[in-house]
Amino acid sequence: MPAVSAPRQLTLALGHSESFARDDFLRGASNAAALALVDDWPDWPSRIMAICGPQGAGKSHLAAIWGERAGARFLAGRSLDRDLPTAALATGALVLEDLAAGRLDEQALFHLINLARQDGAYVLLTARESPTRWPVGLPDLASRLRAIPVVTLEAPDDGLLAGVIAKLFADRQLVVDDALIRYLLARVERSIAAVRGAVERLDREAMQRRRPVSRALAAELYRDE
Repeated sequence: MPAVSAPRQLTLALGHSESFARDDFLRGASNAAALALVDDWPDWPSRIMAICGPQGAGKSHLAAIWGERAGARFLAGRSLDRDLPTAALATGALVLEDLAAGRLDEQALFHLINLARQDGAYVLLTARESPTRWPVGLPDLASRLRAIPVVTLEAPDDGLLAGVIAKLFADRQLVVDDALIRYLLARVERSIAAVRGAVERLDREAMQRRRPVSRALAAELYRDE
């Protein structure tokens, strides 16, 4: 007679609150320059700055810290169009998030940069790739982008990744031990996006199996990987 597997609990995708406060940003060698930029405002080398780095590296958190301090408006790069620049700069500070070549209105961005310079507004751009290397078709925009100082988020070290794992679990009201953190560090890709995925997976599996989040559960999930 075939074995009957234990039933899995049907779980609801309940939201959890991730804090973007300054005190909850974990500083490491990989993000120290970007954090210093945010903390040094308004003493910036240029009123328009860019923070670049891979998905999940901390760009949104840094932008949120600066945006709160500067009273900035937030706008997704893909939402920028020619009718928005004046309104977007109404507070004198703007976060333009997740910009990417090929997914933006070049004329609108060119107008925004010129208007920010004219009005003395502060603008923080976030992107995965440095805008200085974007293959834009508008020559005047290309020259403006090359003039923007860029701070790059580097690959995180073990200490930062361990802190991120602990924080992500804490955001879900879960306290985990060092053994689990060390186990995950040895088995997942060395990026913040990867450890975020591992935390989500463990939390989901723990709820479905009605078990605590632990090293033993992680070992079952990653045994054949």
